[in-house]
Amino acid sequence: MLEIQDLVFGYDRQNPVLGGVSLSLEDGQVGILLGRNGAGKTTLFKIMTGALRPDGGTILFNGRDLLQMSRRERASVVAYVPQQIEFGALTVYQTVLTGRVSYYTVKPSASDLRVVERILSEMELESVSCRNVLELSGGERQKVAIARALAQEPKVLVFDEPTGNLDIANELLIINEAKKIAHTKNITVISSIHDLNQAMYFGDRFFFMKEGKIRCSGTSEVFDEKNIKDIYGVDARVVDSCGERIIHYYRESGK
Repeated sequence: MLEIQDLVFGYDRQNPVLGGVSLSLEDGQVGILLGRNGAGKTTLFKIMTGALRPDGGTILFNGRDLLQMSRRERASVVAYVPQQIEFGALTVYQTVLTGRVSYYTVKPSASDLRVVERILSEMELESVSCRNVLELSGGERQKVAIARALAQEPKVLVFDEPTGNLDIANELLIINEAKKIAHTKNITVISSIHDLNQAMYFGDRFFFMKEGKIRCSGTSEVFDEKNIKDIYGVDARVVDSCGERIIHYYRESGK
């Protein structure tokens, strides 16, 4: 179980970015952070991965404090797929293998290579394993980024806008891959997404953030006109269509 308790962070005392964030997710659940740019989502992810140190609060996974772990220990628990993915001029195989660096010192073992081969097979990347990752399509590169993260064999997978800059087909591909990973591998997934309709399809639990705090959380029932207007300042209507809830947007409310 992932538990974030009273997390506080600010780049300076006058401008806090996180003002006491708390949330929890069970193993295998997909949690979605929602809110405008600047709400604190990416900052929260950077703290989870160790890029930033909080001013207060704790992050626990199955009772273990992530903030007290070494970088190597944390890499075995949390893997991160950032919004802006950077690759070197490596093959797909070599790129995914870099996800194992926290497990070896000089060179990868036979066990490391088996992990990479298994993940390439599971992600259906075997046919492109020898290609330069920079030559792949956007959707394929995103799958490679996920495969590289899975090579860490994490318990928690963090996505920062996983569908950014992808076309509709690849957006659905990546969302379905992430859902499958969570539910079949029992990995906790936490992600930010701007598209609320995508978020409802992707997530199990939802956390609406505003000004560094979680204003409301829960299942898809938290998607209502009042909460959307409070968080985003837009008028919207939530309707049921063919058994699914769909959000329609109207105009800026001037908020």
